[in-house]
Amino acid sequence: MSPERERELLASVPTQLFIGGRWRDAAGGRTFDVQDPATGQTIASVADGTSEDAMAAMDAAAAAQSSWALTAPRTRAEILRSAFEILTRRTEDFALLMTLEMGKPLAEARGEVAYGAEFLRWFSEEAVRDYGRFTNSPEGKNRILVQRKPVGPCLLITPWNFPLAMVTRKVAPAIAAGCTMILKPAKLTPLTAQLFTEVMIEAGLPAGVLNLVAGTSAASISGAVMKDPRLRKVSFTGSTEVGKRLLSDASGNVLRTSMELGGNAPFIVFEDADLDKAVEGALIAKMRNMGQACTAANRFLVHESVEREFSQKLSLAVQGLKTGRGTDPENKVGPLISEDARRDVHALVEGAVWDGAEILTGGSVGAGEGYFYAPTVLSNVPPKSQILQTEIFGPIAPVTRFHNEDEAVVLANSTQYGLAAYVYTADFNRGQRLSDKLEFGMIGYNTGALSNAAAPFGGVKQSGLGREGGAEGISEYTTTQYMALPDPYSD
Repeated sequence: MSPERERELLASVPTQLFIGGRWRDAAGGRTFDVQDPATGQTIASVADGTSEDAMAAMDAAAAAQSSWALTAPRTRAEILRSAFEILTRRTEDFALLMTLEMGKPLAEARGEVAYGAEFLRWFSEEAVRDYGRFTNSPEGKNRILVQRKPVGPCLLITPWNFPLAMVTRKVAPAIAAGCTMILKPAKLTPLTAQLFTEVMIEAGLPAGVLNLVAGTSAASISGAVMKDPRLRKVSFTGSTEVGKRLLSDASGNVLRTSMELGGNAPFIVFEDADLDKAVEGALIAKMRNMGQACTAANRFLVHESVEREFSQKLSLAVQGLKTGRGTDPENKVGPLISEDARRDVHALVEGAVWDGAEILTGGSVGAGEGYFYAPTVLSNVPPKSQILQTEIFGPIAPVTRFHNEDEAVVLANSTQYGLAAYVYTADFNRGQRLSDKLEFGMIGYNTGALSNAAAPFGGVKQSGLGREGGAEGISEYTTTQYMALPDPYSD
């Protein structure tokens, strides 16, 4: 990708706040810089929203809520469908922009555009199928009418690691349900959300329905809005620590909440598994997005009889992954998001080695500019090592052994998190048993790819509350109303 193309794209991305249907500067005119993690260089300066800006967005969302809620479902559906088509046409723009501000390779970025766009298409179809029900009461004295209504203005807080898909996964169901919203993208990757807002404008979304406030102080933006009684829901994707604080804040006004929080996914390989397919799945589940995903395989639990063979095969496969700036199509692994992130990952690797783990490949900080870290495979990792207890968020695959199915389940469940798990076995009955025993919201059976717009995404325990995507996704943005009707046969 030429530097001229990069500069042209960056120059076309809006950098102001979007409130009440117009672009505007932040209060006080403050801005903050966005960096390319592959170079460490500043690529844009974006309006730095304040609590004053957040309240202006709240005013706009509240003012638009009543009319938007009464908009015909088909109208909302057609706006979402139009947005899907515009976004799909602009795949190359969005892919390059994500590569520049977040670092993922272009091929992965294109995949995220396809995945993110699918939420627009899926919820365009769900918008007209948000069913209620009508029935007789059991005693036959009246009729029961149940309808789903939009919950009201929403605060949507998205993370940096999937700067498009995490936006569409929240915005699309909110629009489909008839909710207005304030979108707060991550300060590390706001540009994709800025460009996506233009897509929604072009698709015909009315003023005030979507309001965008980026900023360096998430507390200033969310804190002000969450104290406002007009806000009715907050949806957050990010760390469990921050999610807990938001849940506490949400209790003040008894807000509806959706929390997609941390993960510590086990990748379990049994003795009867096809090891070549398991390695293929491991590369997807671990190395996609440089391991910076809440669903990333975090702990490789491998039966003792095949652990060495699996580790060696995985190590050879990882050695074939070229690391470098994502704009080069030959590079399969991009940088980590920041120097702090790289430092944390390296500390976990060093700690595992101190505990007795063996580095089969990688384990080194990249030289030169950017925040690169060599894809790494560790074997013989002790079960109590810190690297198995925490969310790594990097291209590190720690492998440990188990003896039997029961031990695998105990090891897999020995975490506060419960988002995703992966199981490789040729025994389908075993797979069904494990789905009963594993304490995770999502399980990949002989596959390393879980996410799909038509499937409910979410976890249990400290991985969060609620579901995004699937038929369940729109219900997170609706409230249920029951009306008792008189018996039409009574006098």
